[in-house]
Amino acid sequence: MATAKIYPGNCGFSTVVEATLDGDVVKLSITSDCAAIQKLAEVLVEVNPYQEISFRRNTPQILQLGTKYCTHPACPVPVGIIKAIEVEMGMALPMDVTIQLSK
Repeated sequence: MATAKIYPGNCGFSTVVEATLDGDVVKLSITSDCAAIQKLAEVLVEVNPYQEISFRRNTPQILQLGTKYCTHPACPVPVGIIKAIEVEMGMALPMDVTIQLSK
């Protein structure tokens, strides 16, 4: 199981994603303080990982659902879900991802 703990910044709504490979699918458990991500989690319970980790097979379902449920276009949660899937599939190392903002 791969886990992603996502702290998106100003909103303060943290999210924990658990991705578990089960045969040909990755099952997802998503827990969040954000009501929009909670709605996303209700419909996003398993995915075909190969369709989620490449733009060559169309836009990933996770990003499509992100545009439907996330209220802020810069929300990092959909990308964090994809990163957890990559780690679970052995296609990425479990390394932190950082965006540093300043003004």
